[in-house]
Amino acid sequence: QVQLVESGGGLVQPGGSLRLSCAASGSFFSINVVAWYRQAPGKQRELVAAMTSGGSTNYADSVKGRFTISRDNAKNTVYLQMNSLKPDDTAVYYCHVNIFGVGGSRDYWGQGTQVTVSS
Repeated sequence: QVQLVESGGGLVQPGGSLRLSCAASGSFFSINVVAWYRQAPGKQRELVAAMTSGGSTNYADSVKGRFTISRDNAKNTVYLQMNSLKPDDTAVYYCHVNIFGVGGSRDYWGQGTQVTVSS
C-alpha cells in the first residue's frame, strides 16, 4: 500500500512564495514520473508541472519561470516551489506519481492542498 501526503499549502499575498511537498510512503521499488496538478473552483484539473525519473521537466505556460518542480529520491518526496504567486494561482494542488511496485506500475494521487493567493 502506497500513501502520498501533501503539505505546504496556505494563504499568501500576491508576489509571495510557497513550497509544496508530497511524500510517498509504503512498499515499492521506485518512483517514475511525478507531477503537480491544480484545480480551481469551476475549472478542470490542469497539469502544472511534471518531472521524469531522468530529470526532464515540463511546465504549464502560465507558471513557467515562476514554479519549479523537484524531487528527492532518497526521501521519496516531490516538491513544487512557487514564486511570484498570482491570484490566478489559487487552487487545490494535487501531486500525482507513477510508482513501480510488486504488481507493476500504478498511479497515485495526493489528498490535495489548498493554495490561496490574496491580499
